[in-house]
Amino acid sequence: MPTKRATIYEVADRAGVSHQTVSRYLRHHGDGLKPTTLARVETAIAELNYRPNRIARSMRTRQTGRLALLLPGAIQFLPLRLLTAAAAVAHEAGFVVDLVALEGDAATRSERARELTDSGEFEGILALASWGPEPGDDSPTAVVTVGDYDENMRGIGALADARACGDVVRHLAALGHRSLLHLSGDLTFTSARNRRRTFLDTVTELGLRGQVIDADWRAETAYRAVRELPGDSDVTAIVAANDKVAMGAVRGCLHRGWRVPDDVSVFGWDDEELGRYATPALSTVTIDLERQGGQAMRRLLALVRGEEPPEPETSSLHTLIPRESSGPAPRPPRDG
Repeated sequence: MPTKRATIYEVADRAGVSHQTVSRYLRHHGDGLKPTTLARVETAIAELNYRPNRIARSMRTRQTGRLALLLPGAIQFLPLRLLTAAAAVAHEAGFVVDLVALEGDAATRSERARELTDSGEFEGILALASWGPEPGDDSPTAVVTVGDYDENMRGIGALADARACGDVVRHLAALGHRSLLHLSGDLTFTSARNRRRTFLDTVTELGLRGQVIDADWRAETAYRAVRELPGDSDVTAIVAANDKVAMGAVRGCLHRGWRVPDDVSVFGWDDEELGRYATPALSTVTIDLERQGGQAMRRLLALVRGEEPPEPETSSLHTLIPRESSGPAPRPPRDG
């Protein structure tokens, strides 16, 4: 039965030094280390039969031509648009990109991530979720973390910015809507909680009537919620947590005999492709994931090259896109 391959951390522990010292030994063949330290590291490597991979043996140049996109393991949501944009920027710069998923609990993932940064296998790593302490200055690998995802790849930070939800409410109010319904997403998500709070704050600020139905991200849940509204409901606009929820809401309206947008306006979130070709085409909020991915990769490439990283764009990633599913409030008001 094969034995587990020794890690750089086990070598460091056996030698009584830091893993950065072992990494420095591997990169520079011991140059600059005290003779006693050098001897301990070499002895530990021999005793543990530590075998750096092919890339690690060439760490002196740090030019492997490879970058890693680092994901936490067993994730449910994969930000394909962000990954595609990041990979395109890297490919244009002449790099090969590997997608690496880290399995295990938080401590295990953190240890594995540190092994990757110390191995020299990749010139740079773009991490899509925080995995622990950032590597030290003597690490052979540049690292950039996109801090807008948690360990389950749920949006936080800029991705959970809900200001656009307030903009949706103001847009609908300008169209004459006075009674609005918000169909929330799964409230274990920061983005869903933020949108819910922003909706309530904005309807209060504008003196509108607003109600919330706490739901999830599924179209079926929204469909049932709209069907079960009271018969005398005066809601004329629905702000949905995402496009799937919005499309379920549209179907629920049609089941009740409400025309969209003549009787009820519906606004989604995410700008999914199917929503663009639905009937009616879905009003939504688009998220510029391409900008996010490209910007993060350009920052990583600058660090790899030893250049000053470009200043990040700080404007919102979210933009309203009114389409056919939203319009002026009905005049006279719709009968329930």
